[in-house]
Amino acid sequence: MATPPPRQRRKDARPQELLDAALALFVEKGFAATRSEEIAARAGVAKGTLYRYYPSKDELFKAMVRDNLSVHIAESAAQAAQYQGPIAELLRQMMQAWWAKVGHGNAGVVCKIMMIEARNFPELARFYVDEVIRPSQSLISGLVMRGIHSGEFRAVPVEATVHMLIAPMLHLLLHEHSFGEHDSCHEGMGDEALLDAQIALLLHGLLAGPQGT
Repeated sequence: MATPPPRQRRKDARPQELLDAALALFVEKGFAATRSEEIAARAGVAKGTLYRYYPSKDELFKAMVRDNLSVHIAESAAQAAQYQGPIAELLRQMMQAWWAKVGHGNAGVVCKIMMIEARNFPELARFYVDEVIRPSQSLISGLVMRGIHSGEFRAVPVEATVHMLIAPMLHLLLHEHSFGEHDSCHEGMGDEALLDAQIALLLHGLLAGPQGT
């Protein structure tokens, strides 16, 4: 296959360059304070070029969510549909994969931005709920119910269990992208070890004895 000319490669790269420029500015200034012309300038294009790919700043942010989050939810759902082993092990694998793909880097920053800006932008908040929160909760609740139906898990309140699985990861994400290297809350213990401890605690609890570890 022939290598496309440099101009064509540049044109094909523009959507991602615009997303990268927008993310950098959203981190620096916040979503509300960032103007579309600033995003275009950071990406090295005219404002009209930005609107050619993304008609509004809201549409650009939605593309950012799909590019950084929705794709990983779909991948996890496909993995879960094919998985045949113990659900507890699948939950552990998915939590570790989520952190590797989402907790670090751009995807985690997108989560943090949405949590900060959601109340001020209700349309984007509704989009995020439909695109990220509900699919994530549906995926995890489906796994919990599979574990209950197979007899691997006892009959726990599914909705509450889903929140208990998700909440510590969001807490870890906020620390990662708010305090970074200044966060000394878990010095000497890596993120993977923290997630392993979380799933072990959820599965076995604190009590010693037959149900403990």
